[in-house]
Amino acid sequence: MLAATPTFFPDLLHPVPLPRIDMERTRLAVHLAFAGGTSGGLFSEAMADSGLAASSWQPSAFADDLFVRRFVAECFKFKIGRHEPALMTQHLVRVLSHPPADPAIVHYRRDILSELVEQPALRGRLEELYRLLCRLRALLENTAAVRTWDANRRQLDLLGVLKEILDQMSAGFAGARSGLRRLSEFAARVQQGEPYHSLVDLLSYDAELASVTVRLGIGADGRVRGFQVVQVRENSSNPFANSPVRRWLAKLEMFVRGFRFGQSEVMARLLDAVFAGLDDVVLALIPLLADVELYLGALGFRDRAAEAGLAVCLPELVGPEQPRVIAGLFNPLLLVSGFAPIPCDLVTDAFANTVLVTGPNSGGKTRLLQAVGLTQLLAQSGLFIPARAGSIALVPALVVSLIEESKVDQPEGRLGMELLRIRSLFERLPPGAMVLLDELCSGTNPSEGEEIFELVVTMLSRLWPQAFITTHFLTFAARLERERKIPRLGFLQVELDANRRPTYQFTRGVARTSLASDTAERLGVTGEQLLMLIDRNLRLAQGLGTHYGQA
Repeated sequence: MLAATPTFFPDLLHPVPLPRIDMERTRLAVHLAFAGGTSGGLFSEAMADSGLAASSWQPSAFADDLFVRRFVAECFKFKIGRHEPALMTQHLVRVLSHPPADPAIVHYRRDILSELVEQPALRGRLEELYRLLCRLRALLENTAAVRTWDANRRQLDLLGVLKEILDQMSAGFAGARSGLRRLSEFAARVQQGEPYHSLVDLLSYDAELASVTVRLGIGADGRVRGFQVVQVRENSSNPFANSPVRRWLAKLEMFVRGFRFGQSEVMARLLDAVFAGLDDVVLALIPLLADVELYLGALGFRDRAAEAGLAVCLPELVGPEQPRVIAGLFNPLLLVSGFAPIPCDLVTDAFANTVLVTGPNSGGKTRLLQAVGLTQLLAQSGLFIPARAGSIALVPALVVSLIEESKVDQPEGRLGMELLRIRSLFERLPPGAMVLLDELCSGTNPSEGEEIFELVVTMLSRLWPQAFITTHFLTFAARLERERKIPRLGFLQVELDANRRPTYQFTRGVARTSLASDTAERLGVTGEQLLMLIDRNLRLAQGLGTHYGQA
């Protein structure tokens, strides 16, 4: 088992390293893969249920409504040269869906990302390390599904890549200031051990058993006219090398004893012995590949935003009583859907309050909720947020409930389902959590809906949440703004331009209109437009000789 110390365990996600994989089960899988290759999946299977730091967040409360899997699959893509690696998406989703409860872990990850941004050369070395780790995975898993006729050659190649990884880690990250320095410390410790020296000797033996000096004779036409071996000098300093006499005597001894195996079988035994001394190192590299993938994915998100003229940042982490100021906030789900997000500035009096968001349909209210949720998720994971600048107050939980379409098999009507949604919210809502509710109480008549709405908002205030709630109850919201009976209640509205079109910005206050009449006219649902359709249909019916509804 690997010692769980910062020196030897290269954990890039946690300042105090965690033994995240099932060591013995994975060790067996690694040895089987080294012996004959597998059909793929060794790394993904090892990380599928890997350990993570303690988190108070429940993925079921937000992951689906925020489309976390899609966000990771689309926004965390990156390229190394022209190659776009296939990511371990399932593991990345698990990491993002379980933000650490310990702020020290958040700061540890932020420091690594900051250094990678400040030093592009360091990012290049991390990309090279990732390329080598992917090469190691490909050789172990035989991802190309190609049958290797020379098993020894494949194993020698694998050990060669392992040495490259250790050498690159040792030299490439020695000057790092963040947790990346752990890579150099890990490799340096491995390089001091006997298994690494055996690895070096074996690879040297494979690369240079002997050196041969030859003399070539070249004719006037450029062709070889003569070939003469001048000198053969064996690499006698290598501990794996024997003189010709000793090799002949060893074979004779084995023959007399009744053993029948050749040089390739001896090499296979040597390869197994060297690998056995380094299997702990390979086990440590499995979660390391996943860690590197997270950081390169975050940098890939930053690159993609920059290509679209958008900026991301590592936000300032503040207390819940400070004002919320986020500049250039955008919804990354729009970016991956082929739309150009319009950044907005989000300002509230404090983080710990409830904000009612009003405005017309298609004004960006639901997209704002998604952007706020993803921002909180990324900030608490120690990663870039989709904003140019901003501050974030950490929360113990995130509950997101976007409006759902009615389903045939739902147990209640629309009102019942809305009440169940509210009940579920309070069942899993600790004090200080973030709450994102879309169209609260929209499934019932306004008088009943407003009563329930006011009850929910009043009860929420007792938990000091960071809450954003969208609503079309404009008169009701205006009354709450006017009366100021509920503490810590704020109001934002969709901004409209001179033509009463949404600008996708948000200002203080309550919207005066939902622009229902404007939307109806735009979509052809005014009285005049509907009457024209009715007249057309009547004329068509008369032309067919049908007279429905007539005496």
